[in-house]
Amino acid sequence: MKRLPIAEDVTGDEIDKDVRQELQSLPKTLAEDVAKNLVMVARLIDEDPEGAYGYSKVALRLASRVAAVREAAGFAAYANQKYSEALAEFRAARRMTGNVDLWPVMADCERGLGRPEKALDMAGAPDVHKLDKAGQVEMRLVAAGARRDMGQLDAAIVTLQSPELASNSVQPWTARLRYAYADALLAVGRVDEAREWFAKAVEADRDGSTDASDRLAELDGVEFVDALDDEEAEETPAESGSEPEPKSEPKPDVAAAAGVEADVQAEDESDSEAEQD
Repeated sequence: MKRLPIAEDVTGDEIDKDVRQELQSLPKTLAEDVAKNLVMVARLIDEDPEGAYGYSKVALRLASRVAAVREAAGFAAYANQKYSEALAEFRAARRMTGNVDLWPVMADCERGLGRPEKALDMAGAPDVHKLDKAGQVEMRLVAAGARRDMGQLDAAIVTLQSPELASNSVQPWTARLRYAYADALLAVGRVDEAREWFAKAVEADRDGSTDASDRLAELDGVEFVDALDDEEAEETPAESGSEPEPKSEPKPDVAAAAGVEADVQAEDESDSEAEQD
Protein backbone atom coordinates (compact mmCIF):
# COMPACT_ATOMS: atom_id res chain seq x y z
CA MET A 1 0.00 0.00 0.00
CA LYS A 2 1.42 3.35 -0.97
CA ARG A 3 1.76 6.24 1.44
CA LEU A 4 -0.99 8.84 1.43
CA PRO A 5 -0.31 12.60 1.40
CA ILE A 6 -0.13 14.21 4.84
CA ALA A 7 -1.53 17.70 5.34
CA GLU A 8 1.23 20.30 5.59
CA ASP A 9 0.19 21.46 9.05
CA VAL A 10 0.30 17.94 10.53
CA THR A 11 3.47 17.25 12.53
CA GLY A 12 2.46 14.15 14.48
CA ASP A 13 2.85 15.99 17.76
CA GLU A 14 -0.93 16.45 17.87
CA ILE A 15 -1.48 12.93 19.25
CA ASP A 16 -2.03 12.60 22.98
CA LYS A 17 0.78 11.63 25.33
CA ASP A 18 -0.44 8.07 25.92
CA VAL A 19 -0.34 7.27 22.21
CA ARG A 20 3.00 9.01 21.87
CA GLN A 21 4.34 6.80 24.62
CA GLU A 22 3.11 3.68 22.83
CA LEU A 23 4.89 4.77 19.67
CA GLN A 24 8.20 5.06 21.50
CA SER A 25 8.65 1.33 20.95
CA LEU A 26 9.16 2.11 17.25
CA PRO A 27 12.18 3.61 15.49
CA LYS A 28 11.96 7.41 15.56
CA THR A 29 11.23 7.98 11.86
CA LEU A 30 8.66 5.19 11.77
CA ALA A 31 6.98 6.52 14.91
CA GLU A 32 6.69 9.95 13.29
CA ASP A 33 5.10 8.47 10.16
CA VAL A 34 2.60 6.46 12.19
CA ALA A 35 1.74 9.48 14.35
CA LYS A 36 1.02 11.63 11.30
CA ASN A 37 -1.28 8.99 9.82
CA LEU A 38 -3.12 8.68 13.14
CA VAL A 39 -3.61 12.45 13.20
CA MET A 40 -5.08 12.28 9.70
CA VAL A 41 -7.46 9.52 10.84
CA ALA A 42 -8.68 11.66 13.72
CA ARG A 43 -9.00 14.72 11.50
CA LEU A 44 -11.04 13.03 8.77
CA ILE A 45 -13.13 10.43 10.59
CA ASP A 46 -16.24 12.61 11.00
CA GLU A 47 -16.27 14.45 7.67
CA ASP A 48 -14.55 11.92 5.41
CA PRO A 49 -14.77 8.42 6.95
CA GLU A 50 -13.53 6.75 3.78
CA GLY A 51 -10.45 8.98 3.75
CA ALA A 52 -9.82 8.26 7.43
CA TYR A 53 -10.08 4.55 6.70
CA GLY A 54 -7.34 4.85 4.08
CA TYR A 55 -4.93 6.49 6.54
CA SER A 56 -5.78 3.91 9.20
CA LYS A 57 -4.77 1.13 6.82
CA VAL A 58 -1.43 2.83 6.23
CA ALA A 59 -0.82 3.15 9.97
CA LEU A 60 -1.84 -0.48 10.43
CA ARG A 61 0.64 -1.64 7.81
CA LEU A 62 3.40 0.34 9.51
CA ALA A 63 2.69 -0.63 13.12
CA SER A 64 0.13 -3.39 13.58
CA ARG A 65 1.55 -4.35 16.98
CA VAL A 66 0.70 -0.98 18.53
CA ALA A 67 -2.62 -1.04 20.38
CA ALA A 68 -3.45 2.60 19.59
CA VAL A 69 -3.07 1.83 15.88
CA ARG A 70 -5.38 -1.18 16.11
CA GLU A 71 -7.92 0.94 17.99
CA ALA A 72 -7.75 3.75 15.41
CA ALA A 73 -8.17 1.20 12.62
CA GLY A 74 -11.19 -0.16 14.47
CA PHE A 75 -12.88 3.21 14.73
CA ALA A 76 -12.15 4.00 11.07
CA ALA A 77 -13.69 0.68 10.00
CA TYR A 78 -16.64 1.29 12.35
CA ALA A 79 -17.23 4.73 10.80
CA ASN A 80 -17.44 3.01 7.41
CA GLN A 81 -19.87 0.37 8.71
CA LYS A 82 -17.26 -2.37 8.28
CA TYR A 83 -18.39 -3.93 11.54
CA SER A 84 -16.68 -7.32 11.25
CA GLU A 85 -13.34 -5.65 10.56
CA ALA A 86 -13.89 -3.09 13.32
CA LEU A 87 -14.72 -5.80 15.84
CA ALA A 88 -11.55 -7.72 14.97
CA GLU A 89 -9.42 -4.60 15.47
CA PHE A 90 -11.12 -3.71 18.76
CA ARG A 91 -10.59 -7.24 20.04
CA ALA A 92 -6.93 -7.07 19.10
CA ALA A 93 -6.51 -3.73 20.91
CA ARG A 94 -8.26 -5.12 23.97
CA ARG A 95 -6.00 -8.19 24.06
CA MET A 96 -2.95 -5.93 23.91
CA THR A 97 -4.03 -3.60 26.70
CA GLY A 98 -6.61 -5.43 28.78
CA ASN A 99 -8.61 -2.20 28.70
CA VAL A 100 -12.42 -2.42 28.86
CA ASP A 101 -13.13 1.04 27.42
CA LEU A 102 -13.96 -0.41 24.01
CA TRP A 103 -16.63 -2.76 25.36
CA PRO A 104 -19.61 -0.59 24.31
CA VAL A 105 -18.43 0.01 20.75
CA MET A 106 -17.70 -3.69 20.36
CA ALA A 107 -21.27 -4.45 21.43
CA ASP A 108 -22.52 -1.93 18.88
CA CYS A 109 -20.51 -3.76 16.22
CA GLU A 110 -22.47 -6.89 17.16
CA ARG A 111 -25.64 -4.90 16.50
CA GLY A 112 -24.24 -3.83 13.15
CA LEU A 113 -23.60 -7.47 12.30
CA GLY A 114 -27.24 -8.29 13.03
CA ARG A 115 -26.61 -9.87 16.42
CA PRO A 116 -28.52 -7.71 18.93
CA GLU A 117 -28.82 -10.67 21.32
CA LYS A 118 -25.02 -10.76 21.57
CA ALA A 119 -24.99 -7.02 22.31
CA LEU A 120 -27.47 -7.58 25.15
CA ASP A 121 -25.34 -10.41 26.54
CA MET A 122 -22.41 -8.01 26.61
CA ALA A 123 -24.53 -5.38 28.36
CA GLY A 124 -24.96 -7.82 31.24
CA ALA A 125 -21.32 -8.91 31.41
CA PRO A 126 -19.05 -8.18 34.42
CA ASP A 127 -16.89 -5.96 32.19
CA VAL A 128 -19.61 -3.30 32.25
CA HIS A 129 -18.98 -2.68 35.96
CA LYS A 130 -15.38 -1.80 35.12
CA LEU A 131 -16.46 1.04 32.81
CA ASP A 132 -16.51 4.63 33.97
CA LYS A 133 -19.79 6.53 34.09
CA ALA A 134 -19.55 7.63 30.45
CA GLY A 135 -18.86 4.07 29.34
CA GLN A 136 -21.81 2.74 31.30
CA VAL A 137 -24.10 5.29 29.69
CA GLU A 138 -22.79 4.28 26.25
CA MET A 139 -23.49 0.66 27.12
CA ARG A 140 -27.03 1.57 28.13
CA LEU A 141 -27.55 3.35 24.79
CA VAL A 142 -26.33 0.32 22.89
CA ALA A 143 -28.51 -2.04 24.93
CA ALA A 144 -31.56 0.13 24.24
CA GLY A 145 -30.72 0.11 20.55
CA ALA A 146 -30.45 -3.68 20.64
CA ARG A 147 -33.89 -3.89 22.25
CA ARG A 148 -35.30 -1.77 19.43
CA ASP A 149 -33.56 -3.96 16.86
CA MET A 150 -35.49 -6.88 18.35
CA GLY A 151 -38.80 -4.99 18.30
CA GLN A 152 -38.86 -4.66 22.10
CA LEU A 153 -39.80 -0.98 22.13
CA ASP A 154 -41.13 -0.78 25.68
CA ALA A 155 -38.06 -2.60 26.98
CA ALA A 156 -35.87 -0.04 25.20
CA ILE A 157 -37.63 2.75 27.12
CA VAL A 158 -37.12 0.97 30.44
CA THR A 159 -33.45 0.36 29.59
CA LEU A 160 -32.84 4.08 29.19
CA GLN A 161 -34.55 5.03 32.45
CA SER A 162 -31.70 5.66 34.88
CA PRO A 163 -30.32 8.13 37.42
CA GLU A 164 -28.24 9.63 34.61
CA LEU A 165 -31.38 10.32 32.58
CA ALA A 166 -33.17 11.89 35.54
CA SER A 167 -30.20 14.04 36.57
CA ASN A 168 -30.28 17.77 35.88
CA SER A 169 -26.49 17.76 35.57
CA VAL A 170 -25.29 18.17 31.97
CA GLN A 171 -22.51 15.81 30.95
CA PRO A 172 -20.99 15.13 27.51
CA TRP A 173 -23.40 12.22 27.04
CA THR A 174 -26.55 13.89 28.45
CA ALA A 175 -27.95 15.18 25.14
CA ARG A 176 -27.60 11.81 23.42
CA LEU A 177 -29.17 9.95 26.33
CA ARG A 178 -32.16 12.30 26.43
CA TYR A 179 -32.45 12.16 22.63
CA ALA A 180 -32.48 8.37 22.65
CA TYR A 181 -35.17 8.36 25.32
CA ALA A 182 -37.29 10.87 23.39
CA ASP A 183 -36.96 8.85 20.21
CA ALA A 184 -37.91 5.64 22.01
CA LEU A 185 -41.00 7.33 23.46
CA LEU A 186 -41.98 8.59 20.03
CA ALA A 187 -41.62 5.08 18.60
CA VAL A 188 -44.44 3.87 20.87
CA GLY A 189 -46.65 6.89 20.24
CA ARG A 190 -46.04 8.77 23.50
CA VAL A 191 -45.76 12.05 21.59
CA ASP A 192 -46.20 14.56 24.43
CA GLU A 193 -43.52 12.89 26.52
CA ALA A 194 -41.27 12.60 23.49
CA ARG A 195 -41.62 16.33 22.86
CA GLU A 196 -40.67 17.07 26.47
CA TRP A 197 -37.52 14.97 26.24
CA PHE A 198 -36.48 16.32 22.84
CA ALA A 199 -36.71 19.78 24.45
CA LYS A 200 -34.52 18.59 27.31
CA ALA A 201 -32.06 17.18 24.78
CA VAL A 202 -31.90 20.57 23.06
CA GLU A 203 -31.06 22.21 26.39
CA ALA A 204 -28.14 19.84 26.91
CA ASP A 205 -26.91 19.74 23.31
CA ARG A 206 -24.32 22.50 23.45
CA ASP A 207 -22.20 21.27 20.57
CA GLY A 208 -24.93 20.14 18.16
CA SER A 209 -24.20 16.44 18.54
CA THR A 210 -27.84 15.58 17.81
CA ASP A 211 -30.63 16.93 15.61
CA ALA A 212 -32.91 17.32 18.63
CA SER A 213 -33.87 20.87 17.68
CA ASP A 214 -35.06 19.68 14.25
CA ARG A 215 -37.02 16.83 15.78
CA LEU A 216 -38.63 19.20 18.26
CA ALA A 217 -39.58 21.64 15.49
CA GLU A 218 -41.04 18.77 13.48
CA LEU A 219 -43.26 17.75 16.41
CA ASP A 220 -44.36 21.38 16.79
CA GLY A 221 -45.28 21.53 13.11
CA VAL A 222 -42.56 24.02 12.23
CA GLU A 223 -41.18 23.70 8.71
CA PHE A 224 -37.89 25.37 7.84
CA VAL A 225 -37.84 26.65 4.26
CA ASP A 226 -34.84 27.97 2.39
CA ALA A 227 -35.46 31.55 1.22
CA LEU A 228 -33.90 30.80 -2.17
CA ASP A 229 -36.22 27.82 -2.63
CA ASP A 230 -39.17 30.09 -1.90
CA GLU A 231 -38.11 32.58 -4.58
CA GLU A 232 -37.63 29.83 -7.15
CA ALA A 233 -40.99 28.31 -6.29
CA GLU A 234 -42.71 31.67 -6.78
CA GLU A 235 -41.00 32.26 -10.11
CA THR A 236 -41.60 28.79 -11.58
CA PRO A 237 -45.42 28.98 -12.02
CA ALA A 238 -45.21 32.42 -13.58
CA GLU A 239 -42.58 31.33 -16.06
CA SER A 240 -43.82 27.88 -16.98
CA GLY A 241 -47.44 27.89 -15.91
CA SER A 242 -46.91 24.76 -13.79
CA GLU A 243 -47.64 24.34 -10.10
CA PRO A 244 -44.65 24.15 -7.70
CA GLU A 245 -44.02 20.69 -6.27
CA PRO A 246 -44.83 20.26 -2.56
CA LYS A 247 -41.83 20.18 -0.24
CA SER A 248 -41.03 16.83 1.25
CA GLU A 249 -41.16 16.46 5.01
CA PRO A 250 -37.77 16.12 6.75
CA LYS A 251 -36.90 12.54 7.60
CA PRO A 252 -36.26 11.91 11.30
CA ASP A 253 -32.69 10.97 12.12
CA VAL A 254 -32.66 8.11 14.62
CA ALA A 255 -29.01 7.19 14.22
CA ALA A 256 -28.01 8.99 17.40
CA ALA A 257 -30.71 7.15 19.36
CA ALA A 258 -29.04 3.86 18.59
CA GLY A 259 -25.93 5.06 20.29
CA VAL A 260 -23.98 4.50 17.15
CA GLU A 261 -22.06 7.60 17.65
CA ALA A 262 -21.72 5.72 20.33
CA ASP A 263 -18.76 3.67 21.40
CA VAL A 264 -18.69 -0.01 22.67
CA GLN A 265 -16.86 -3.68 23.12
CA ALA A 266 -17.10 -7.69 23.07
CA GLU A 267 -15.61 -10.82 24.65
CA ASP A 268 -12.32 -12.14 23.35
CA GLU A 269 -12.98 -14.31 20.39
CA SER A 270 -10.66 -15.14 17.53
CA ASP A 271 -10.06 -12.61 14.77
CA SER A 272 -10.95 -15.32 12.26
CA GLU A 273 -14.45 -15.67 13.75
CA ALA A 274 -15.02 -11.94 13.38
CA GLU A 275 -13.86 -12.04 9.79
CA GLN A 276 -16.19 -14.95 8.98
CA ASP A 277 -19.12 -12.91 10.33
